[in-house]
Amino acid sequence: QSLVSSSKWLQRYGLKRNKLSLSQILSQIGFQHRKDYVTTLGKPVASRYADGLFPQYKRAQDGSVYNLTAKKELILHFVDCLIGAIELYKQRMEWLTSESRQIFGVIQEQCIVIVLDFGTAAPTEFDLCRDALSMVLEEQVIQISRFNLIRAAQDLMKWQQKCTPVSERTVKSAVTWLWKLDHMTAVSHTSSAEALLEAMGDEAVSS
Repeated sequence: QSLVSSSKWLQRYGLKRNKLSLSQILSQIGFQHRKDYVTTLGKPVASRYADGLFPQYKRAQDGSVYNLTAKKELILHFVDCLIGAIELYKQRMEWLTSESRQIFGVIQEQCIVIVLDFGTAAPTEFDLCRDALSMVLEEQVIQISRFNLIRAAQDLMKWQQKCTPVSERTVKSAVTWLWKLDHMTAVSHTSSAEALLEAMGDEAVSS
C-alpha cells in the first residue's frame, strides 16, 4: 500500500514532469537509429551514416539503437536528476517501512474497522499486539475520518456500535479501551468470521 498512488506521488515530486524514464532521457540526449523499408531490396535497412560518428546505446528491452549526441554537461545534469530521484525513492521507502506502517502498511481509506483476533496469544504477545495497535491508532487512524474496533470472541466486543468520527479524544478512548481488554476470553471457531461480518455490516465502512 501507499499513502498516495504511485502516479500521484511521482507527479507530486516532479519525477514525471522531469522526464526521467530511460526512453525520455534517450530522446533528450540523442536520436533513434532508424530503419526504413527499401523496396528494391525488399527489407528494412538501417542508415549507416551515423556508424562511428556517434556513441551508440542499444536498449535491451526492444533492441532499438540510439545515437547519443548530448554534451557532457547535459549527461551530468541527468546524473544529478537521477541521483535526486533515487534519494526521493529511498526516503519514500524508509517512510513506508517505518513505525506502524511497517506492520500495517498505509491506511488509505477514510472509514475503517479494525478487527482484533488475538487467538491464544501469550501475555507478552498480547501486549505486543496492543502496543502495535496503539501505534497505528495514534499515527494513522488519527489522520482519517471515522473508525471502530471489534474484538473477535465468543461474545463479540465492540468499542462503539458504529464507526465514530476521529478526534484526539476518540483515539485516546479507543487506546484506553484496548488496554482494558482481558487477555483471555472465550472464543469459538466462528468468532473471527462473525467479527468480520459485523464490521462489514456497517455500510459506511470502506475497509
